[in-house]
Amino acid sequence: MLKSILLTAVALAIAIVGGAGSVWLALERDFGFDTVTIGNWVAFPQHGTPQADPYSRARFSREADLALGRAEGLVFTARRDADGQLLSLECAYRIEGEFPPSRFWTLSARDAEDALIVTDGGRAPALHSLALLRHPDEAADVGVSAHAAPGNWLAVQGSGPFTLVLTLYDTAIASSARIGEVELPRIVREGCDE
Repeated sequence: MLKSILLTAVALAIAIVGGAGSVWLALERDFGFDTVTIGNWVAFPQHGTPQADPYSRARFSREADLALGRAEGLVFTARRDADGQLLSLECAYRIEGEFPPSRFWTLSARDAEDALIVTDGGRAPALHSLALLRHPDEAADVGVSAHAAPGNWLAVQGSGPFTLVLTLYDTAIASSARIGEVELPRIVREGCDE
């Protein structure tokens, strides 16, 4: 009798801890449900639609994040550079290549807690498509670092990992079945502060 009570208690403890742990993991991590990966950029085209998976809906509800609908745009995030290393605020990066066609896009940086990185001036810097200096072939280079750079520059500061967020507004690729064939700019590490 005591043995069966003990085994039942152990089974219940494993089920409760395992269930709570799996829910926490599902809400804290971006799983590969309905993801599109292009180079080091990742997008979730189903977010903001009725077809979004339940974990994504729960995560967005918990974070009070407003997801774009399929007709509104698409958000790509990058946590790693072209060599597969985590993006670090102590390093300088160059984003090079063409940006996908869209009516308007923004590029910003978020820290490890997913908050916009705010500079000493008290503002959260972001680049946008209307103020971008481009090459004659429509490609562009963007510097991302804590040190000022000529041309297109996204200011960041602090230490630790960060995420780049590229938001495309009113873009045809958001509703396209060929979204995986789109090319996104590469993120190249140029050096790090010692």
